[in-house]
Amino acid sequence: MRMFLVTFYKLVSDDTGHERPARQHQVLVPATSEASARAAGQALFCEANGIVDWRLRADSCEAAAVQEERA
Repeated sequence: MRMFLVTFYKLVSDDTGHERPARQHQVLVPATSEASARAAGQALFCEANGIVDWRLRADSCEAAAVQEERA
């Protein structure tokens, strides 16, 4: 099973009025695919923040493989 780093971002305005993504949370999860990693990360994010929907605290969610399967 591969390991994925799931990252959550919230768009915030900087001092010039431009929006930029600010990292809200990161979690490392084992998963078989990027989609299942996002789902697992979203569940953990909700649990950690005591909310029912991750979109209450973040605007986007990305998953990136950080370790490939071992043969």
